[in-house]
Amino acid sequence: MPDDPHDPVTAAPEPLGVELTSTGHPAVDAGLARLEALDGVPAEAHVAVYEDVHQRFADTLAALDQE
Repeated sequence: MPDDPHDPVTAAPEPLGVELTSTGHPAVDAGLARLEALDGVPAEAHVAVYEDVHQRFADTLAALDQE
């Protein structure tokens, strides 16, 4: 079945066009870059990346507590 742009089930995902601003913290910026790479990717591919980025951010926050 070809993509129907009016059917949310079959329509190809479109980029949101959200631009991210650098935070100046390399670990946080790397996580944001991973999220930015999902723009235009089907939602079912997002879960693994969200979980990875969440873990990275949790690790970054934990490291701040160690300082």
